[in-house]
Amino acid sequence: MSITPVDIPVIPALKRTAILNLLSRSQRIDGRSPSDTRNIEISLGVIPNANGSAHVKLGLTQVIAGIKAEIGSPFQDTPNMGNLIVNAEFVPLASPTFEPGPPDERAIELARIIDRSLRDVRAIDLEKLVIIPGRKVWNIFIDIYVIDHDGNLVDASSIATLAALLSAKIPRASVNQDKGEVILDPANRDEIPVRKRVLTVTVAKIEDHLVVDPSLEEETVADALLTIAFSEDGLITGIQKSGMGTFKREHLKKAMELAKNAYKSYISQISQFLVRS
Repeated sequence: MSITPVDIPVIPALKRTAILNLLSRSQRIDGRSPSDTRNIEISLGVIPNANGSAHVKLGLTQVIAGIKAEIGSPFQDTPNMGNLIVNAEFVPLASPTFEPGPPDERAIELARIIDRSLRDVRAIDLEKLVIIPGRKVWNIFIDIYVIDHDGNLVDASSIATLAALLSAKIPRASVNQDKGEVILDPANRDEIPVRKRVLTVTVAKIEDHLVVDPSLEEETVADALLTIAFSEDGLITGIQKSGMGTFKREHLKKAMELAKNAYKSYISQISQFLVRS
């Protein structure tokens, strides 16, 4: 995720040197190894009026994702598919660099990354969200709120989105054939048709060192970030590079290996919380 230069927190040169010295010994400032992700905590159903929601803590980073389903019209170019709309908002209290007002370029970019990771691989079966072909479909809104920023907002948002989607329920819809009206049955609810479990994994490059799930301090001194989205069948569903630095061929190969292993860690932790619920 790109960051406007004036919004980058100041990290003293001594801190960067300390980070690099530790990485030269395969250590990190928070005690992790380069391949370790931070612990995940998930709370489901945190927004009572949403169809599904999840509060995720990835280390000290906190994100809430809410799912809202509404009946609407299909897009003209996809008359037999439901609609997916992703929005992100950075709550000003989450970071000194976040300001009140409309979503800035960072929030827009975050929403686009999450949207692309789900859309391109058809992680949600949008055809099953059709109620009356060409006329009425389910609109699935995913709203992401960053409430505490300590690095790696993309992965935290991706985890919260998947957890919210997997736990969401929408009223069962039927059609009155005589009147052509949609009838909702709130007493009976269906799951959102999630075809594939997709998650992103972000890798930071700091000189020649690669680390997964970077903290805010690591992001700030990183030369570049690489976010890779995976589905559970091993497909890469999206790649986003940010920052002014570059990745050599050997860096990309290693980053891919680190990301694949981190995906397994993420999905394992999420599954445990979903089972408990």
